[in-house]
Amino acid sequence: MIKGIGIDLTEIDRVQAMVSEHPQFVQRLLTPAELKQYRQFSGQRAAEYVAGRWSLKESFSKAWGTGIGAQVGFQDIEIVDNQLGAPTVTKSPFNGIVHASVSHTATLVMTEIILESVDKDD
Repeated sequence: MIKGIGIDLTEIDRVQAMVSEHPQFVQRLLTPAELKQYRQFSGQRAAEYVAGRWSLKESFSKAWGTGIGAQVGFQDIEIVDNQLGAPTVTKSPFNGIVHASVSHTATLVMTEIILESVDKDD
């Protein structure tokens, strides 16, 4: 059963400007496993990765129904790319299955999160 759906559209340049102005922002946004992947990239691909993680976490918080804040923070959600490059949620406050999708253009990243319950009584 679907418990929540969240989508987000983020301008890559806006996130890149935040990273340039506040380099500590990356450590606040990304978990250690995400940071490890991020550090493998440079240039546009690095900008896409960090903007993608921002957008995915925003999408998760919308699906969860809380937004980013007191109930769920950036470090509560971890999304790493699997060996095929697909985003995989490895940590979240949701006990069911979390489906993640991300797509980029040269200037935008669009993400979607679907929360699926595994308990028929939930």
